[in-house]
Amino acid sequence: MNPREYVVLLADDDPNDVLLIQRAFQKTHLPNPLQVVNDGEEAVAYLSGQLRYADRQRHPLPVLLLLDLKMPRKSGFEVLAWVREQPGLKRLPVVVLSSSNQNPDINRAFDLGANSYLVKPGGLDRLLELVKNLNMYWLILNEKPGMGGR
Repeated sequence: MNPREYVVLLADDDPNDVLLIQRAFQKTHLPNPLQVVNDGEEAVAYLSGQLRYADRQRHPLPVLLLLDLKMPRKSGFEVLAWVREQPGLKRLPVVVLSSSNQNPDINRAFDLGANSYLVKPGGLDRLLELVKNLNMYWLILNEKPGMGGR
């Protein structure tokens, strides 16, 4: 698989955070397309290929989900629990990217099956470093799991 086929899905409702993350992906010259959804229900619709996300050519399954916790309509916790119950998605790597550094949030995310928990850094330079590290670990070094239920 070519890196351009490794889509990353960002689920975040804060337009400023979305813009910063998009800029960080551009500035680090990542070849991976970044798809963005703005709330938990939209994340579920994207991942299940429903509604406007039915065209998998335009909206392919991601190889990595960057998930904010505090979102409207469905929280990141609810999305994470849903993902882990889906046979075709339960192995999808999920990195929680939250502004919360509270232990109850961190523990709950891991209990629900998060693969990693990162606190959103302040400032573009620190975000660029985080995105470079995400790319190196999750998209280059990490072996991609099969997305089927077995």
